[in-house]
Amino acid sequence: MRTVALDFTRTGWITTYQDLGRSGTEQRGVPTGGAADQHSAVVANLLVGNPRDATLIESLGGELAFVPDADVLIAVTGAPAEITVAGSPAAGWSPQVAPAGQEVRILGNLSRGTRTYLAVNGTIGAEALLGSAAPDPRMGFTQAVVRGSRVLVETDFRGFGRRLFGAPLFRLPVPVPRFDDGPWVIDVVATHGVRSITGIRELIEESLYVVTPRSDHVGLRLAGPVRHPDGDTEIVSHGVPVGALQIPHADELIVLGRYRSLTAGYPIVGVASRASLPLLGQAGPGRELRFRWTDRETSVRQHARAEDEIRLLGRATAEAFAALGFATPLLRLN
Repeated sequence: MRTVALDFTRTGWITTYQDLGRSGTEQRGVPTGGAADQHSAVVANLLVGNPRDATLIESLGGELAFVPDADVLIAVTGAPAEITVAGSPAAGWSPQVAPAGQEVRILGNLSRGTRTYLAVNGTIGAEALLGSAAPDPRMGFTQAVVRGSRVLVETDFRGFGRRLFGAPLFRLPVPVPRFDDGPWVIDVVATHGVRSITGIRELIEESLYVVTPRSDHVGLRLAGPVRHPDGDTEIVSHGVPVGALQIPHADELIVLGRYRSLTAGYPIVGVASRASLPLLGQAGPGRELRFRWTDRETSVRQHARAEDEIRLLGRATAEAFAALGFATPLLRLN
């Protein structure tokens, strides 16, 4: 094991340490938090041989760049991006060796998605709050990585013992999502709240919604047509899942994110399918969204297929590393 330093020469608008969030803290009033695009975060970690919930770097907008002081194994996932290593183009969604003293630059395409993820083989040294490195701005736990930051990584990687392939180094079954130019389609499962608003199901299905700049870590605020409950019956505030579609008093639709808390008494008319959540995590201001109603069983099957793809990738990565003479770390796939 050795310590490698990554010196950051550029960072995006908001660059933070990140992981998959906290477990068992919501009953204490602390949101789960974690990577907005959990799929991209998991894939990035698996591609460098880390556990799926390892700490990595999430960058929102702008350009991210760093220089390692020793060779490191990295992977960049998330929104489509221009990636260069030592000035040469490099592929995203694939393991890459970043040589010592050479700058790695990552420029995300904001018209296609908002967040990129950088994973490095090993353990990134980051503070933790309630068992997670994920930031929580409301508790003053910012976890910011800024220009000039030095990030330390404990890693066993010292290069591969032999090269079996030419470029690209790996051919892996990577489940890369589509980041289409047009409106993104989000699958939604209806909740009992949809019955309290006449015509809301049809209205949401037929309408186009646009992410507004008022969106934040709590949820996406969408401009578009909505309707409100027919009566003035009080709605008891209660906990809600990530991806819940909430209609506040204002004429907007909110899709609650990983830092949501309670409903504040607003109706919840549906919940985005788990398979759609990563796409919502990439939606920035100006992004057009359409919603498509689905049933719970279909949503569960979609998520199961996505998990199967993740497990396949984990096995394939472990086998590829072993073939190249790199000691394969234990991958927690479940």
